[in-house]
Amino acid sequence: MQEDRIYFVYILASQINGTIYIGITNDLQRRIWEHKQGKIRGFTQKYGVDKLVYFEEFGEVDEAIQREKRLKKWKRAWKIRLIHAENPSWRDLSLELFGPLSEDFCG
Repeated sequence: MQEDRIYFVYILASQINGTIYIGITNDLQRRIWEHKQGKIRGFTQKYGVDKLVYFEEFGEVDEAIQREKRLKKWKRAWKIRLIHAENPSWRDLSLELFGPLSEDFCG
């Protein structure tokens, strides 16, 4: 029997109306910790993009992948409106979901 999984499409931002990044994961807490610790080399590390400002949950990985691809094709203004509609102050949702993630967090 296969265990039910939840997949997340998430948007990170550097600040309000700042640089944004869209990703997908099956472990949101671990992935956000990795971004905050700079463990994921590349775009988010280079531009300091580590605040979780939006996310969606999916029961099927294919649905999550499709949504991620669709969002990545959106115009920036549409992405900004999506974030603003759900999180107008662009607060870091990870703090509400998980509290502060310490440097030694191991998922």
